[in-house]
Amino acid sequence: MPMPVPEKKQKTRRAPARVDHPFKGIALVLLSTVFLGTSDVTAKYLSTSLPSIEITWIRFVTFALMFTPVMLPGSPLHAMRTERLGLQLMRGAALLGSSLFFITGLRFLPIAEASATGFVSPLFVTALSIIFLSEQVGLRRWIATAIGLTGVLIILRPGTSAFHAAAFFPIISAFCWAAALILTRMMSGREAVLTTMAYSALTGVAILSLMVPFVWVTPSWTGIGLGIVIGVASTVGQWIIVLAYRYGDASVLAPFSYTQLLWVSILGFFIFGEVPDVWTVVGAAFIVASGLYIAHRERVRRAQLLVLEERSPNP
Repeated sequence: MPMPVPEKKQKTRRAPARVDHPFKGIALVLLSTVFLGTSDVTAKYLSTSLPSIEITWIRFVTFALMFTPVMLPGSPLHAMRTERLGLQLMRGAALLGSSLFFITGLRFLPIAEASATGFVSPLFVTALSIIFLSEQVGLRRWIATAIGLTGVLIILRPGTSAFHAAAFFPIISAFCWAAALILTRMMSGREAVLTTMAYSALTGVAILSLMVPFVWVTPSWTGIGLGIVIGVASTVGQWIIVLAYRYGDASVLAPFSYTQLLWVSILGFFIFGEVPDVWTVVGAAFIVASGLYIAHRERVRRAQLLVLEERSPNP
């Protein structure tokens, strides 16, 4: 009698082991800010000729095409198996919102101002972590959050002639990005990075493909090329950040992500002739200081949790 053929078990993708090389991680974060800054500046340049929805659509189509090997069933990189489909779709929608609202804000705001305001996402992460992750936030982190919000008010200056209603777009973008980070934490250790990025790309393309026909403007070949640059630069920048966090703790690497403000300010000056005013610089300093302190408190909290785990008598 023929023997039954055992079923092949699908290999479970595991995240590469973390190696402690902080200087390599710092170098990768600095490199990522160059790509992300280039993506933002290109998006602002393109926003003068194409609608924000269309720019974001080109970005996500490029994003999805770059992850095609992950989506093909016969590919050795195939990683579409997920146990958290709902969370994956929600994260994709949040990532889409972050990109769309930020690019919309770039159409009306100086790029340094939009970027500085967009860095308030750690403040939203602090608030959302209480609701969705049941984390306890101490008084010092709340004070740091208040300082960051003060920085936002300094930049926006509501009630004055300098206030622009479009300043809310980067804030909404930061909230969407914070929601994406919270959803990533909820899937941490259960979903592969390739799986998460592939579903984010597909979700963005699916939603934007329903919206883009209503605002479609036929782009020039230059516009298409610049849209592809936005998609490639943003995807590569995000992927480099994923690699960077394999070599160092978030509390060590996070401060260096703020160098993106320097890049966009330099590029904004040479390309658009924009010079950040003193209020933007002061407000950005408040936001950066707040983010650095929140990262520090996160490191302290994790260290305390590790000590408690070591003292626990349970295996």
